[in-house]
Amino acid sequence: MTLQGILNVDKPQGITSFRVVSLVRRLSGVRKVGHAGTLDPLATGVLLVCLGHAVRVSEYLMELPKTYRGTVRLGVATDTFDADGEPVFEGDAESVDEAALRAALAALAQQEEQVPPVYSAVKVGGTPAHRLARAGRPVTLRPRRTSIERIDLLSFQPPLVEIEVRCGKGTYIRTLADDLGRRLGCGGHLAALRRTAVGPFDIEEAISLERLEAAFADGAWQELLLPLDYGLGHIPAAYLEMEAEKDVRHGCPLAGESPAFQRLQGAEDGQRCRAYGEDGSFVGILRYDGGARLWRPQKVFITARPNV
Repeated sequence: MTLQGILNVDKPQGITSFRVVSLVRRLSGVRKVGHAGTLDPLATGVLLVCLGHAVRVSEYLMELPKTYRGTVRLGVATDTFDADGEPVFEGDAESVDEAALRAALAALAQQEEQVPPVYSAVKVGGTPAHRLARAGRPVTLRPRRTSIERIDLLSFQPPLVEIEVRCGKGTYIRTLADDLGRRLGCGGHLAALRRTAVGPFDIEEAISLERLEAAFADGAWQELLLPLDYGLGHIPAAYLEMEAEKDVRHGCPLAGESPAFQRLQGAEDGQRCRAYGEDGSFVGILRYDGGARLWRPQKVFITARPNV
């Protein structure tokens, strides 16, 4: 059976997410390896590395809420919105008081759109924006919807502001840092960032690269793998009888009135559910077709570890 599962890796500063993926691919011998949400080289913390069939659930993992701890340095704005960039504006950070800072953070927490950084992986005509920017070509990015649950002020020791942010997919903490400096009139950039959680994946259980490499050397790394449905608790579950499971594994849809979906009556068109077999094995993801009143297989896993 093909090895599959998710590694909760504590990415260190100074390396790319792709380098972590490449390391896991080389040491594990698994060809299909990816990650569920990149971290900039400057950032550290939770990086979900998916192996085998788990790569196919990465899109659902990227929907999970994320928690970050960041340090914003007021007084200097940079072209990349972080400490790796070149200064483009300098202001007086000492003039900022805590009341103004809290008001600015509260306003940022209410915003529903955000313009991604020019130096980002967002594609413009098929080319990552950061490549165009580094080539000196003009880049204009459109605002994107963002979801910020909260921004908490942890400490304020001018010019440094430490914040904790819980947010949804597509939120750039670098942009929040730059926006904060703009609102306060003094400029600002992200000096440090650590992702402390992605849904149920917590930094306390994350594996350092040193520990991961040691586990590969000892042949015990597979014990660190989490099942590929570990982070899918935000998707409702349905439990199939044997015949229904066979139908799904062959790509056949199931009637919405089937016993397995009693708890999902009233599902909206496009709603998803996790499907499990009688033995507890993860069968796949189904999607509801409201017009036909059918649950259609969206992704089916031929072999999978039991849900835990």
